[in-house]
Amino acid sequence: MADIEYFYSAHSAFAYLGSARFIEIARAGNHQVVHKPFELSPAIEAGGAGSTRTRTDAHRAYYFGREIERWSEERNAPVVQGIPTHHYNDMSLANGMLIAGIGQGVDVDRLAHCLLEAHWRDDADLADRDTLAGLAISIDINPEPLLDTALSAEVQAAYAANTQEAIDRSVFGSPTYFVDGDMFYGQDRLELVERALKKPYAGIWPKVETA
Repeated sequence: MADIEYFYSAHSAFAYLGSARFIEIARAGNHQVVHKPFELSPAIEAGGAGSTRTRTDAHRAYYFGREIERWSEERNAPVVQGIPTHHYNDMSLANGMLIAGIGQGVDVDRLAHCLLEAHWRDDADLADRDTLAGLAISIDINPEPLLDTALSAEVQAAYAANTQEAIDRSVFGSPTYFVDGDMFYGQDRLELVERALKKPYAGIWPKVETA
């Protein structure tokens, strides 16, 4: 069965909105999810979109307002009103916790969903160690081995490598999924991901420009 490469950040709104559906798709086909948490802002800016905080009010109202409201209803994924209080905190600890979990063999599918949901549904501060510990405990995962290594040189190097890989592969937002090298950006492409796992789409990615 094909793997699904999953580029996302622990605080991503659209990763949260698609998370339950994504796990459902992966598990229905017995597909392995290759988690690649990355630092979102550098990848977005490298892709030419600029910081999300510098976009126009109209763009922010639509993309980070109305789109979230509609997809929240569509995916039955409740969200807080507006942007979570701690949304712009450093995500190195949370994303590092996920990467540590990969190395330590925990159920990262479940842990990632737990963090995403807590941030967007419950306004959780994912930069706070005690909050992260409590979330892990709530799903029967021992948090201490993960949090003790989340900011280690090894884990943070993997985090930086994921970020650079995202930039090199033109990943310009979260979530982004790859199926056999074919890129699908955004949780609104999950039905296409599901189809690609059964029957790949024609063509190649990336497209090669010719003179």
